[in-house]
Amino acid sequence: MPAQTTNLLLLEDLEDIGRTSELAGSDLDALRAVADWIKTYVIKPHKDLGRPGPVCPFVPVSLERKTLWLAPEQSADGNVPDVVELINGYRRLFLDAQPTDGDDADYKVIVVVFTRLSADRARGVFDDVLQQLAAPSYAEDGIVFGPFYEGHEGTAIYNSSFRPFRSPVPFLFVRQGVVSDWKFFLDNETCSTCRHVALENPRSALLLRNYAACHGVWGATSLRLRRPRRLGRTPDRNRFRKRRRHHRHGCTSIDAGRGTYPLR
Repeated sequence: MPAQTTNLLLLEDLEDIGRTSELAGSDLDALRAVADWIKTYVIKPHKDLGRPGPVCPFVPVSLERKTLWLAPEQSADGNVPDVVELINGYRRLFLDAQPTDGDDADYKVIVVVFTRLSADRARGVFDDVLQQLAAPSYAEDGIVFGPFYEGHEGTAIYNSSFRPFRSPVPFLFVRQGVVSDWKFFLDNETCSTCRHVALENPRSALLLRNYAACHGVWGATSLRLRRPRRLGRTPDRNRFRKRRRHHRHGCTSIDAGRGTYPLR
């Protein structure tokens, strides 16, 4: 089944029987489990995180601006070609969903919840899906995906003993790539393909080198690749937006391929 706008639910929609009446009880339970996990864990500080602030600084702003949606999907068998097609559909839906420009667009995220996929199966399925989609999605549209499931072995950037990617129900998020993603491109071997694609993009390479020089200490998440125009624009002609950015430890500027922008 192709991804549809009607599948997208804000967290508060889960309490609206008019929006959830057609969902199976097990699917609604799965969405509520993810929603509760977001509200009680993802947007809260954690003593083992290794830095101040919420586990994910991106999500509180998305919730405030009502640009984080849950999308239930039944895929118990985890057939990889079907999931690839499904996630490709959500990528297109994400790009076309309002808002498509402005500050709110920077904080859009679709959380595709696999309500009937076991955690044991999720790892292999997600790995195979991202092997096919991660690099081209980033190169073409600046889109990144994030796999979460129980038993995920990924660790926090600032504490290798803390594993923040373990969710009660398997899901993949779809969102625009942001500056702080470079931490994962630099340090996480599973991102080697995306890192290779980024380095072949001249402006992305400049951003990566500046990020490395600043030792990954930027606190902001609002500088992102624009969505390329569909009229033949190639990825290396993408432009970065200038937004307000926070800096620490002497990192004062970023070269985004269009001159040096001060961080303030």
